[in-house]
Amino acid sequence: MNIQEDINYHRIADAIHYIQTNFKDQPNLDEVAKKVNLSPFHFQRLFTEWAGTSPKKFLQYTSIEYAKKILKENQATLFETALETGLSGTSRLHDLFINIEGMTPAEYKNGGKNLSINYSFTESPFGNILVASTSKGICHIAFAEDENKAFSIVQNQFPNASFTQHLDLIQQNALYIFNHDWKKLNQIKLHLKGTDFQLKVWETLLKIPMGQLSTYGTIAKQIENPNASRAVGSAIGDNPVAFLIPCHRVIQSTGKLGGYMWGTTRKTAIIGWEASKINIEQETDFIK
Repeated sequence: MNIQEDINYHRIADAIHYIQTNFKDQPNLDEVAKKVNLSPFHFQRLFTEWAGTSPKKFLQYTSIEYAKKILKENQATLFETALETGLSGTSRLHDLFINIEGMTPAEYKNGGKNLSINYSFTESPFGNILVASTSKGICHIAFAEDENKAFSIVQNQFPNASFTQHLDLIQQNALYIFNHDWKKLNQIKLHLKGTDFQLKVWETLLKIPMGQLSTYGTIAKQIENPNASRAVGSAIGDNPVAFLIPCHRVIQSTGKLGGYMWGTTRKTAIIGWEASKINIEQETDFIK
């Protein structure tokens, strides 16, 4: 790290500390930039490069984490939570939750009380999996060596939701990907909640062709955050939909496989299986 990079690092570290300390005042871009002696334009660009997100989004993430804690632990009203978080009213709190969590603050507080989730267990070429869906689409897929443990993870995400063990049409359409219909991937509905950054990373993963690989650095460049490889790695690690959102197709720039939530052995098997499927298709097309 050269002298200028060291200066920039400490500036962004100071900015992050300032936002985390003063988020209840909801400081704007100009205020934070002034604290680190930069113009708003230069600060915006520098912060995004180092933190992987804009100062405004970082403030929103900090605010919503605090709001979630209040709603969950203190059982505060939505109005009290908005004021305590430094927001002007419940409408801003509502918008914040919709944009980042994919649900209203009331839905979060109720733990998915009015949400109906179907789930089922089924065998895949790589082991038993749990598939869960709402009326909007697939919300969770995970390899499930221990079915009780796998189901408890989904329950913890929506502790008050209504769960029914039922294989519905949405799940059936998604499971076709293990057979031959990956070209119809755009027809599969997803119901995901995550930060804008996470959703952008997951969307980029969907664009990696079957049988091909990408790297964390490449994904970072594709979402226009070339210095955010570590943040990309974290977002990939938080992927709630195994295989369908192909985080297994991302490896390190050195050629090493890198981590995988469900084990590197399974990751290796999936990559090899996909490559063989593509080769079979290509050979069939050649014969025709």
